[in-house]
Amino acid sequence: MNTIIPWGFFITADEYWMYKFRQIHPNNTGINNYTHAEILEQKTDLQASFTSYLNVASAIPNTIFLISNAFLSKRISQRTRMLGSQSLTMILFIITTVFVKINTDEWQKSFLIITLTTVALVNALSAIFGGSLLGIVGVFSPIYITAMLGGQSLGGIFAALTEICALWIGASPAISGLIYFIIGDIVLLFSLIAYVILEKEEFFKYHMMRNLREQQPNFSVNTEANFTDGQRVSYKQILKRIWPYGLSIFLVFFISMAVYPAITVLIESQGKGKGYAWNDIYFVPVITYLTFSCGDYLGRLLCGHLQWPKDKPLLVVFLSALRGLFIPAFMLCNAQPRHNLPVYIKNDILYIVLTIFFAIGNGYLCNISFVSTPTVVDSHEKEIASVMMGAFLGLGLTAGSSLSLILVKIL
Repeated sequence: MNTIIPWGFFITADEYWMYKFRQIHPNNTGINNYTHAEILEQKTDLQASFTSYLNVASAIPNTIFLISNAFLSKRISQRTRMLGSQSLTMILFIITTVFVKINTDEWQKSFLIITLTTVALVNALSAIFGGSLLGIVGVFSPIYITAMLGGQSLGGIFAALTEICALWIGASPAISGLIYFIIGDIVLLFSLIAYVILEKEEFFKYHMMRNLREQQPNFSVNTEANFTDGQRVSYKQILKRIWPYGLSIFLVFFISMAVYPAITVLIESQGKGKGYAWNDIYFVPVITYLTFSCGDYLGRLLCGHLQWPKDKPLLVVFLSALRGLFIPAFMLCNAQPRHNLPVYIKNDILYIVLTIFFAIGNGYLCNISFVSTPTVVDSHEKEIASVMMGAFLGLGLTAGSSLSLILVKIL
């Protein structure tokens, strides 16, 4: 869960960010009580573009460090990477929590830069943590890969539910934002403690030691590593075997990040403005975030049971590319503000159905790609193969996030 929670909490705190970047005039400065309608009375450029900015600030450092993980794993110890990344992420989250109570109305652009810098650092650290965790999980049975990827979806569900509960309390955006980020701080702390406990488990130590022996045939606790020619890890050979699954995971996240959440967060209910809380307040967090996260989780669970298509990597690539049809579909939904494209999909039900299938496909194809990867490499190559898959994921995130900036302008 902790691999996705930092990003999930930043991205789903939509009302808080809309409050921070609202239109400022003499009567609405300072930390005060505002209704959702008052915050969005005249949506600013910062409000409309913030999510796509957040995507790019997340994706670029995430990609750089997911790629770097393949090399960092040989130079920085696993324990340092896991504990260091989680500790620093928690510190940055605490700083974000403090900013909730600071009046930033007079320096919104400076606050935007601070926020995006924090997000970039958090995602760099999350990439180190997530990539290292992928490497660890790759040593174990594929069932643990499924569990880890399922945990990522649960992280998204948890973040969405936390945001919905904060809105349900009915507090001001500043107070609900404070509660929201404090919960995030607590979850990050528990995750750090959980890893410390995990390291001491005999089951964990046994598998990590076994992996080290497989990589180093003459391994001894008291001697230096001794690699034989047969056990050397060739990045090129691994890439030749896993490239279809790598391309698939790239396409999955490229297509998803192109529209989610930069476009989908702008999609409004057809009944917005009629005075109903569902249409005005809960539609975006429930449909855009919670429904997507639940659908993503369902897709990952289905993959764990069906395991289809098995040993057909090119079919996985084709199905991943086919999801590209969702991009124009979401562009034609009721995303506001828009200046160029017409709205053809106005009905809320149609948008919800699109979101469900979009999310299930994301979870299913992500899982089948990751679970299939260890089956095409040797046992001593599994850790590096998993880290390389993380790099493909990061490239998809960056490419999709960059495209989302353009798509928002096309609207």
